[in-house]
Amino acid sequence: MGIISWIVLGLIAGALAKWLMPGKDGGGWFMTMVLGIAGAFFGGFVGSFVGLGTTGGLSIGSIITATLGAFLLLFIYNKIKS
Repeated sequence: MGIISWIVLGLIAGALAKWLMPGKDGGGWFMTMVLGIAGAFFGGFVGSFVGLGTTGGLSIGSIITATLGAFLLLFIYNKIKS
């Protein structure tokens, strides 16, 4: 997947992770976008080892792994921040 695809996927994953995360977080939308993009890279990297992500472009599998990565990073960020 190209870098632009990862960024778009990260924005989608960050929005989904923020929507799924219970409670309020003080990071705002910018931090959510950054964590979403980082989560997309992290989720795609880990998902490629387990066979969940795809390298051919945006798919349900890549969205799920990126969202899980973004959710995990958002969770860790909220725990460190509070």
